[in-house]
Amino acid sequence: MVASLAMYSLLPLRDAVDSLWGVVRRHLGWGPSTLEWEMLTPDVWHHPDLLFAQTCGWPLVTQLADEVAVVGTFDYDVPDSVDGQYRSVLISREAAPIEQLRSRPGVVTARNAADSLSGWISLQSAWGGVPTSVVETGSHLESVRAVAEARADVASIDAVTWALVCSLEPELVRPLFVVGSGPRVPCLPIVVPLRYQSHVNELRAAFTGAVEDPAVVGACDALRIRGFVPMNLDDYLPLLSLCST
Repeated sequence: MVASLAMYSLLPLRDAVDSLWGVVRRHLGWGPSTLEWEMLTPDVWHHPDLLFAQTCGWPLVTQLADEVAVVGTFDYDVPDSVDGQYRSVLISREAAPIEQLRSRPGVVTARNAADSLSGWISLQSAWGGVPTSVVETGSHLESVRAVAEARADVASIDAVTWALVCSLEPELVRPLFVVGSGPRVPCLPIVVPLRYQSHVNELRAAFTGAVEDPAVVGACDALRIRGFVPMNLDDYLPLLSLCST
């Protein structure tokens, strides 16, 4: 069995994620003893022995909707987040409104991936269209670096990643400003292959119990997790109305 919670896989936080899974597994009473860290997305989402994985909302609704069931999402303690929903953070080296920045000729945007809800789909929604000049970075952290190093002018960053990077690498973010936000969307979904659909309620109870367990308070604080919210695929399908390319 393979289980993955690697979407926020900043190296200093892996011990906290492992600790959280240990408590989830205790509440669940079964499951793999360790999380999968070596296999990257999207490969892990299609692993034949997958029990569950954390994924991005956009691949969920565009690629995985017929293959998985949604368990729910963590409720994250970041600004403007409520009940398992949040907004991406638009950053720039200049403290100017996003409306002003996008009107400038030659403005360069950074995106982590073309199928990223917070890094690309939300950026288009806030931008009012598709940016014409784009730098591919491969991750939210690298998008932050691209803006900080003047390789890009604007980027849309997952709000949890932004909060974690601000805590872990304050010197990197010091010259940057939050200049806007994306639409309110559900946080990253935890999904199971359809063959484990009958275990969804059991997993929901285990995740809910774990994040309320005193044994994992430190890990949840480090990960900015304050709760767990059960969700279904229908909670994510409205994402399809956002602009995309």
